[in-house]
Amino acid sequence: MEGTRSIDLVLRFADDSRADTATLRELLIDTPDGGQVPLGMIADVRESLGPNTISREDAVRRIVISANVAGRDLGSTVAQLQVELARAVPMPSGYFIAYEGQFQSQQEATRLIGVLAVLTLGVIFLVLYAHFHSAMIVWQILLNVPLAFVGALALTYLTVGTISVATLVGLITLAGIATRNTIMMISHYLHLMEQEGETFGERMIIRGSLERLVPVTMTALTAGLALIPLVLSAHEPGKEILYPVAIVILGGLISSTLLDMAVTPAVFLRFGRSAAGKFLARSRRDPLDAPTNHSSP
Repeated sequence: MEGTRSIDLVLRFADDSRADTATLRELLIDTPDGGQVPLGMIADVRESLGPNTISREDAVRRIVISANVAGRDLGSTVAQLQVELARAVPMPSGYFIAYEGQFQSQQEATRLIGVLAVLTLGVIFLVLYAHFHSAMIVWQILLNVPLAFVGALALTYLTVGTISVATLVGLITLAGIATRNTIMMISHYLHLMEQEGETFGERMIIRGSLERLVPVTMTALTAGLALIPLVLSAHEPGKEILYPVAIVILGGLISSTLLDMAVTPAVFLRFGRSAAGKFLARSRRDPLDAPTNHSSP
């Protein structure tokens, strides 16, 4: 050692010399002043088991222990491993354990997807608010997102069994599809009141829901049928990422389509009267929609 600088030293001996550590301790080593000292005076000579190479990273020694996970998700496995190791293997001062590799990549991807999901919902809220100018209507539209997640997570649990990065990507995609169907329904309610003279009430809600039933169902059915080949090819090579995404979207489409036809009309009938009135009043005051009077010269 020269300060913080490490110099690797490798000594090679014949088999008979390596068998006796006492002989190694008595090995004479030349010193800078021309003298000789036994190796045991400047080194700790003992027989032990260890790695045949020493790796370093960030100026510290590093030993890599690799393991594969099968039959359960990586996150829960590492979480249990952390608890077991903390109890069974106390770390001396200067030693620490870092969980890297695929687990580290998954953690970083999960955090990134979480941030993007929040930004996506924020952008969706702003875009919808810019159109409807009513936070109540926007919240009613976003209500279909958790309704879609119910079926998505249930089908994922029954088929895949674990939540992965691909599952999170599928949930973000599903959120856009679910809000689109609710936008179609609520926009039709407002159209019936604004353009066809319907008054807010149960009769208008029933009519609007029945008229949107076929378009919403066909939209979900078309997307669902396109995903069935991916669902049926779960164990084929190259489908490891596409399969969880397809499962999430398919399960979400089923629950959102069924629950949307029951929950959205009921929620809009209960909480949408005031918001619908404000939307219609504003649209009638909009100068772009006001009739233009032309006078003859």
